[in-house]
Amino acid sequence: LTGTLVLSVFTAVLGFFQYGYSLGVINAPQKAGTEGTRAPLANTEEDLAASMHILTMYWSLSVSVFAIGGMVSSFTVGWIGDRLGRVKAMLVVNILSIIGNLLMGLAKFGPSHILIIAGRAVTGLYCGLSSGLVPMYVSEVSPTALRGALGTLHQLAIVTGILISQVLGLDFLLGNDEMWPLLLGLSGVAALLQFFLLLLCPESPRYLYIKLGKVEEAKKNLKRLRGNCDPMKEIAEMEKEKQEAASEKRVSIRQLFTSSKYRQAVIVALMVQISQQFSGINAIFYYSTNIFERAGVDQPVYATIGVGVVNTVFTVISVFLVEKAGRRSLFLAGLMGMLISAVAMTVGLVLLSQFAWMSYVSMVAIFLFVIFFEVGPGPIPWFIVAELFSQGPRPAAIAVAGFCNWACNFIVGMCFQYIADLCGPYVFAIFAGLLLVFFLFAYFKVPETKGKSFEEIAAVFRR
Repeated sequence: LTGTLVLSVFTAVLGFFQYGYSLGVINAPQKAGTEGTRAPLANTEEDLAASMHILTMYWSLSVSVFAIGGMVSSFTVGWIGDRLGRVKAMLVVNILSIIGNLLMGLAKFGPSHILIIAGRAVTGLYCGLSSGLVPMYVSEVSPTALRGALGTLHQLAIVTGILISQVLGLDFLLGNDEMWPLLLGLSGVAALLQFFLLLLCPESPRYLYIKLGKVEEAKKNLKRLRGNCDPMKEIAEMEKEKQEAASEKRVSIRQLFTSSKYRQAVIVALMVQISQQFSGINAIFYYSTNIFERAGVDQPVYATIGVGVVNTVFTVISVFLVEKAGRRSLFLAGLMGMLISAVAMTVGLVLLSQFAWMSYVSMVAIFLFVIFFEVGPGPIPWFIVAELFSQGPRPAAIAVAGFCNWACNFIVGMCFQYIADLCGPYVFAIFAGLLLVFFLFAYFKVPETKGKSFEEIAAVFRR
């Protein structure tokens, strides 16, 4: 690892840190929404129910509008990444993050619920672009032997952002009536840091060589990223990929779905994204405090922070595991562990009224659920899509996969609270059934991409 490579990867994944911070800070809009939508006094039970319904609607919207922004912008990832280059594209879209954080930071000076929802929508636009551009850039600058480990850093940045937002959201820090706007807008600091650090990062040699044909500049950047190593081996690999890309040309989203050549890879790419979101992990991130309250925890907010700590620790562990155990095996192990944990969580919540000790079963199940998520289903979908496709179809594939991920994120964020109210303690039984489907699909269809070039992975699908 050279200093330039470390700087480049760290700077890029700051975009995922902002994504994680936006996920973890989600309890603040509920507090802000109460202040910004203060209704007349509820004199009757009907008035109280109506007020709570409005509050739930605003909160659900503030959660899910973030994903709407991501859905909209994810389709432009390939275009802006090819048009401006990977580094310049990340530099430009960072402006959206700064604008979104300003809107949320100034929410107290206007109708707070409107400014928060608008700010989260703009931040979602940024995160939709960033969640496509960052894996694209990191996969292209990383050596093949470290591609999985460095790709796992996306998830580490997300969980670090979640953990920091949860800690700062404590009442005695920023999660109070006076300081919540600062809590919401604080990830703008990371956006400013990323903006200036990107000026020091080299452009992707793969992009320079394959897309622009700038051979010497690509060699120069490879030497900056690899140190004194001979760049000719990677240049030869790029040349081979360039020739294949020239023969297959740029692939549109429509061609991605209509061509039998890409069909299996597209199905795998979409299913790993769906499995990440519909596994139930965002239900835990968004509503973990409520789940701990039902389990009878006296200080549920600290238990939620404990989930964040476990989340972060096991993401770090997965950085070392992913290159040793391989993508496929970790993905399968993670899904099966989450399935067992979801069943245990359901049993614990259902029997809680009969056996007090079932609260411990529920809490342990939550922690295990998070641990197994970080083993595989959390980090792997972010970078495996970039590994499944060569240069020609990669931008379109990343755009489609990103849209799928954000669409599923929106569905969970918007609907989970209502489904939880309807199903009660049985809500995680739904996720258990989905996890079983995802495990069976992964077992039969997801290939191993560890240590393989893009051409070798394509050959697996052809076979």
